[in-house]
Amino acid sequence: MSCSIGRIQLEHHRDALGIGERAPRISWRFGGEAKNWTQAAYEIEITDVDSQTSKVYKATSSASVLVPWPGQPLQTGKPISVRVRAYGSSSSPGTAWSDSIVAEAGLLERTDWFESKLISATHVCDPEAPKIPVLLRRKFANQSQNKRARLYITAHGVYEAHINGQRVGTEVLAPGFTSYSHRLTYQTFDVTDLIRSGQNVLTAQVAEGWFAGRLGFLGPNRNIWGKTVGLIAKLVLTSDDGDVTVISTDSEWTSGTGAIQTSELYDGEVCDLQLEPEGWLTAEFDDSKWDGVITLPLPESTLVAPDGPPVRKIEEIKAVATFKSPSGKTIVDFGQNLVGWVRVNLSGPKGQVVVLLHTEVLEHGEVATRPLRGCKATDTIILSGRDQIWEPKFTFHGFRYVQVDGWPSAGELKLDDLTAIVVHTDMEETGWFECSNALLNKLHQNIRWGIKGNFLSIPTDCPQRDERLGWTGDIHVFAPTANYYYDTCGMLLSWSKDLAAEQMADGSGIPPYFSPNVFPDHPKVPKVPTAIWGDVVVGLPWSLFKSFGDREILSQHLESMQAWINHGIVRDETTHLWKDRSYQFGDWLDPKAPADEPGTSMTDPDLVANAYLIHITTLMYKISLALNLSSQAKSYASSIPKLKAAYQNRYITSEGRVVADTQTALALSINFDLFASPAQQAVAASRLRDLILRNSRFKIETGFAGTPAVGHALSKIGSAQLFYRMLYHKKAPSWLYQVTMGATTMWERWDSMLPDGSINPGEMTSFNHYALGAVADWMHSNIAGLTCIEPGWRKFRVAPVPGGDLEFANASFMSPYGKIEIGWKIDEERFRMSVTVPPNTLADIILPGAAGKDKVIIVGSGKHDFENEYVKPEWPPLPHYPDYHPHDDDVP
Repeated sequence: MSCSIGRIQLEHHRDALGIGERAPRISWRFGGEAKNWTQAAYEIEITDVDSQTSKVYKATSSASVLVPWPGQPLQTGKPISVRVRAYGSSSSPGTAWSDSIVAEAGLLERTDWFESKLISATHVCDPEAPKIPVLLRRKFANQSQNKRARLYITAHGVYEAHINGQRVGTEVLAPGFTSYSHRLTYQTFDVTDLIRSGQNVLTAQVAEGWFAGRLGFLGPNRNIWGKTVGLIAKLVLTSDDGDVTVISTDSEWTSGTGAIQTSELYDGEVCDLQLEPEGWLTAEFDDSKWDGVITLPLPESTLVAPDGPPVRKIEEIKAVATFKSPSGKTIVDFGQNLVGWVRVNLSGPKGQVVVLLHTEVLEHGEVATRPLRGCKATDTIILSGRDQIWEPKFTFHGFRYVQVDGWPSAGELKLDDLTAIVVHTDMEETGWFECSNALLNKLHQNIRWGIKGNFLSIPTDCPQRDERLGWTGDIHVFAPTANYYYDTCGMLLSWSKDLAAEQMADGSGIPPYFSPNVFPDHPKVPKVPTAIWGDVVVGLPWSLFKSFGDREILSQHLESMQAWINHGIVRDETTHLWKDRSYQFGDWLDPKAPADEPGTSMTDPDLVANAYLIHITTLMYKISLALNLSSQAKSYASSIPKLKAAYQNRYITSEGRVVADTQTALALSINFDLFASPAQQAVAASRLRDLILRNSRFKIETGFAGTPAVGHALSKIGSAQLFYRMLYHKKAPSWLYQVTMGATTMWERWDSMLPDGSINPGEMTSFNHYALGAVADWMHSNIAGLTCIEPGWRKFRVAPVPGGDLEFANASFMSPYGKIEIGWKIDEERFRMSVTVPPNTLADIILPGAAGKDKVIIVGSGKHDFENEYVKPEWPPLPHYPDYHPHDDDVP
C-alpha cells in the first residue's frame, strides 16, 4: 500500500489568499493505507507565481502538523505556490509531490490602508431607529491588461460587494461578528476576472449588522460600537508590465439608497422592490444625481485578516409541506429546524405586500412566537409587479416553519416557491458516526444541526430570539464535541482572541459572560467572575490544543489564562477556593429548576464552581508543562492537592459521600478525581449508581455543568451500561425524549416542548441550543471508542464500550494527520472491529470483554482487523424500586 499527501493547509486557513501571517506554519494530511508508515523527512517546494522560480527546503523530521515556514516571508499581493512531499523510514517509500496550493499575504500593516477612509452616506438617520442600508458606487477606468486584481474590503456593519454587476466572493454577513473596538476583520478577494477594459464600477451595499444594529435582551440596545455604518476598501490592479493602480474608499464615491428599507438581524428585512435603482450595479448606470459620501478616519481597532472561514450559504432545503393553520394562516414546513433565510419566487401585482414570519415550532397548530421573545423574525417584501426571485441579504432567522401572509391571490403557493437557505461558518466537516440504533443516529444528527445553527461567525447560544450571543459557558462545555464534528479551530481561535481582548481591557482579568460583549457598560449585566463561564479562557484553548495540536494557541492565551486564575477568581483567603456565595450560574438549567428560575439547581453552585476551579488549575499545570514553564508548573502542581483537600473538607464526608447528593455533584467529583482515596471514590460511585437506579430511574438530572460529565463518570466507574440506559430513555428529561417529540436540533431545556405539544412556560425555550448535545462526546469516545492521547491526534486510543441493544457502530474522523476509521459489530458472541490508522500516527487498541480487558495493542498506520470473544452484558438494567413493572419501561 502506498502513502500519499492530501490536503495542505497554512495555519488554520481553508483558503490561503489574503492571510495575516508572514511566515505561516504548514500542515499536511496523509492518505492511503500504508502499513506502519512514519515520516522521516519532508521537502517543501515554494514557487514564486510571477517568476516561476522555485526553491525546495528539506528537513529531517517526523513533524507534519504546523511545521515552521522555511522560506522568505510572504509579501502583500505576491502569490506563491506550495507543495510538499514526505519520505518514510528506510524501509518505507516516500510520497509523490502533493497538489499545490496558492498563498498570498493580505494587508499586514496599518499603513497598507493609508489611501483608504471609512466612507458612509450623507443622508441623516435617526440613530435610535433601524438604519436604511447604504448603496455605494465608485467608477474607474482601466486601460491595462491586468495580471492580478485584489480587493481588500471590510465594513462597519455587514456588506455585499459587486464589480461590474458580478458578485464579489461567496461570503454572506461579511465581515462577520467581532469585538469591533478591538479587531475588525477584512476580506481579500481575487477579482482579476471581474475587471474589464474601459469603464468599471465597484459597488457595495452596507447594512447595520452587528456593528450598529439592535443586540441583546435588554431593551433597544443599538449602536454598541458606533452609529455610522460605512465601508473600507482598497482595490489594487497590477498590470502585466508591473504598473499598480489603487482605487480606495475616498471622496470620489457616490451614495444612495435602494429597495431594502431596513435589515435587522433580529427583526428581519423590509424590502420594497419598487424602489430598487434599475442597473445600479453596472458601470453604465447614471449616478449623477446620487449624493456624495462622508469620509471618516480609519477606526482605531486593528484591521486583521480572518483566522478562520467566513459565513456562507452552505445548502438548500426544499419545503416538505404547506398547510392551513386552525386560524386559516398559510404555513410552510421545511422539515428541519435550521438557520438562514428563505428564497422566494415572487409573482404578483405591484405594491402587493408579502410577509414571512419564521418560527422554530408550532403550538396548537399555529406558529409559536413566544420563544422569539422580543424578536420579530419577519421579512416583508413589497412587490414590483415583475416576476422576481428574492432573498434577504443582511438578516438571518432560526426556523423550521414560515407563515406566509399576503401571497398573491392569483397564484396558489406551491412547495417550490420557497426554498430554505442554510447559512453558517464554512467549517470543514470532520466527524461522522452511525450505529444500529436509529434514534441515537437521529440524536447525533440533531446535535450536528445545532452546531450548524449556532456556529455563525461566532459560537452563539441560540439563533432565533433576541440574544444570539457568544455565551462563554455554552462553548466551554461543548467544545470537545464540536471539535469532532467540524474543524472549528480557525473560528474559535478568532472568537477567543476577542474574548481575551475584552477580558484584559480593564485590567480585572474577568471575562464577560459573552463575547463580543454587547453590554459593556450596562448596570444589569456587570462584569462578575463566575466559574465555567469565566473558566472558558483556560478550557477552550486547552480543548483546541488537544484537538488540533497547536501549542501557539496556549502561548497566545497564556496571559489571559493567568489573569483569570490568578486575579479574576474571587477566592477565600484561607482555602483559596471560590469565596462563599459568589454569584454562580452553577448547573444551569437543571431539569428540576423552576421554569422561571433556571439557575436554581439541585446542586450547590459553590460545589460546581470549586470542582471546576480544581479542574482548570490542573489544566494550567498541564499547559505549563506543554509550554516548558517548569517553575509555573511546579506552582500549580503544589496548589492542586491543597485545593482538593479544601474541597474534600467542605463537600466530601470521610466515608466518601458528597454533601450535594446529585448526579452533577457526584459526576464532577469522580471525573475530576476529587476524592482523597479510592475507597471514598468507590462509595461515591455506588451512590451515583443508586441515584440513577432508584431516584431518577434513568432520567437525566443535570444541567449545563453536569451533562458533559455524567456519562464519562459512569464509564470511569465501570457502569457504562447505566449510561446507555439513560441515553435510551424516552421520557422527559432525556435526550431521546426530544427526538421522539420530533426535534431536529437540540433544545435549550430538556422539555422545551411538553408532552402535550405546548411550550415550556419558562422564558428561555430555545429549540436550537447545542449545550445539552455535549453527550455526543461520550458517544464518540465510548460507542465508537475514539479518544485523543497526544495533542493533535498523533496518537489516539480505540476502545469501544458496546452496550444497549447495539449490534454495530461506525465512525470516522478527519484528524490533522488523516482519516481515522472505526467499524465494529457483534455477531454470535464475537466482537469484530476494523480500524484504519492514518500514516505517521499510532493507535492503542483495547478490545471489549474479558478477553480484551487491560490488554493494549499498539498499531501503526494501515487497516487493522481485530476479533475476540464477547458476551453482551445483561440488558436493560432495571430500576430499583418495589412497584416496578416491565411495562413502565420505555427501553427495549
